[in-house]
This record gives sequence, C-alpha cells and structure tokens, in this order.
Amino acid sequence: MAERASWSLGSALRGIFGARTIDEDTWDDLEAALITADFGPAVTEEIVAQIRSQVERFKTTDPRDVQRMLREVVEERLAKYDPTLKLTERPAVVLVVGVNGVGKTTTIGKFARFLRTFDRSVVVGAADTFRAAAVDQLATWAERAGVGIVRPEREGQDPASVAFQTVERAKRDGTEIVIIDTAGRLHTKGGLMDELGKIKRVVEKQAPISEVLLVLDATTGQNGLAQAEAFLEHGGVTGLVLTKLDGSAKGGFVLAVQEKTGLPIKLIGQGEGIGDLTGFTPHVFAQKLVG
Repeated sequence: MAERASWSLGSALRGIFGARTIDEDTWDDLEAALITADFGPAVTEEIVAQIRSQVERFKTTDPRDVQRMLREVVEERLAKYDPTLKLTERPAVVLVVGVNGVGKTTTIGKFARFLRTFDRSVVVGAADTFRAAAVDQLATWAERAGVGIVRPEREGQDPASVAFQTVERAKRDGTEIVIIDTAGRLHTKGGLMDELGKIKRVVEKQAPISEVLLVLDATTGQNGLAQAEAFLEHGGVTGLVLTKLDGSAKGGFVLAVQEKTGLPIKLIGQGEGIGDLTGFTPHVFAQKLVG
C-alpha cells in the first residue's frame, strides 16, 4: 500500500469510517476533521449538512457510506472549476505572480519542464529584475528544464521591457509558450500592481496573455491567501498554482481556496524535484484526500 499523502484526511477519518454505526459522534468527529484540515467553517458546515441529509434520505447506518458521500461531495465541489490550462495561442504567454517566498521561481522551472514533457517549446523571461538572485535562480531552473531564458541586459532593467523582449524572441524563434516571472514585492503594493499592469500592456501589444497564474504556498493556508489579496484584486489572475502540497499542508485548503477566490487550481506541486508539478484533477485529488 503506497504511503498516504500527509495532507490527506485518511488518519483523521479512520475512526469515523471504522465505527459500527452512524451516531451523533460521527457528525462531531467529521466536523472536527474538516475544520482541522482547513476547509474553513462555512464549507465544513455545508458539507456536513449535505451528507447528513443524504444519510437521512437513504436511511443508512453504515459509516462507509459517509466516506463515499464525502468523497463525492468534495469531488463535485472541486469540479465546479475548470482546471484546464488555456495555452492554445501562439505564442501562449503566461504571467506568473505571487508574493516572495511561495516558490514562484522554482514553480516556473517546474512548469517549463512539465510543458517540455508534452513536447512544447518554451522560453522564460526573468522580469523580476529587482532581485538579482531571482534572475540567477530562474536561469538555473531554465537550464535544468532544458528551455531558453531571456535575462535583463543590465541590473534593474525595466521588467516590462524584459517581458517584451521575451515575447519578441518567442515570435522570432517560433517558440510555442512564454512564461514570465514577475516581482513578488516592491516598496508599495500599489507600485507592484502598477508594474504588473505595465507588463501586461507591453506584452499585449505583441500577443494576448493566455494565463495569469498566482502561486500560493499550500502550507501557509488562509494566511497565504490574505497575503496574495492584492494580486487577486488587481492582478487579473486566471488560475492558481499550489506549491508545497506536502509536509504540513492541509488538504481542505485546496477546496477552500477555489471557493474563496472563485478561481480554478490549474497546477499542484507535491515535492522538491523538477518533475513534481502536475496538472490538477479533482477526481484523483478527492480520492487521495478522503480515501
């Protein structure tokens, strides 16, 4: 038996599903498990109420039915959002945004590798020019992923001009997908959003922007979401990437974050390796989460 993912509810739910019958403790324990897993109070209440009414309707007393119902309810709620990456334009331009420290640069390297496994040609643009370390780190990941990179020609170069040069190169070389790294922190949030707006305007003079992906650290849960508020409000985000969905991450956050933002999760990262970023599949996730 493969080891269960540490973010799964498996151990928390084992007692409930292994009981002899469904009673009041079942509902208290289920509620506690979901709250602990970071589903959030509102979502927890709705899920428990929905399963409770199904149990009454079908007059079942078997706790394993609760497990099946929970899996179905979670999958149904996750599947309300379309996780498909929209990358049909040529070149397809993807902006990657997020606060510093969430694993944004690493994610870009892994995403480039993910696309290469589907034989897509990729170039990345190092438009986080405020941090020299970010440019060097991105170059290392680009090399590991086997993709090209456009670096700033000088320190502190205008990020929008780096983005422009990256799209220009993709069009010249016939590269299919452009991934652009953007700054995660400036002195003011307003400045950061202005910068992002400028990058978008400059890029769109050459090619439409296919996706704006917001990277969130799954281990920070609701706190990470609060930190990313400015991006959600002004960044034109089209989808989410959850990194570090291992270790101390709480699986319920995956559902809560889609419902809170109204945005689909498009990619999830579950490890440190370059191949550890994958597309998000609600059915598979619900199965792993609930068991």
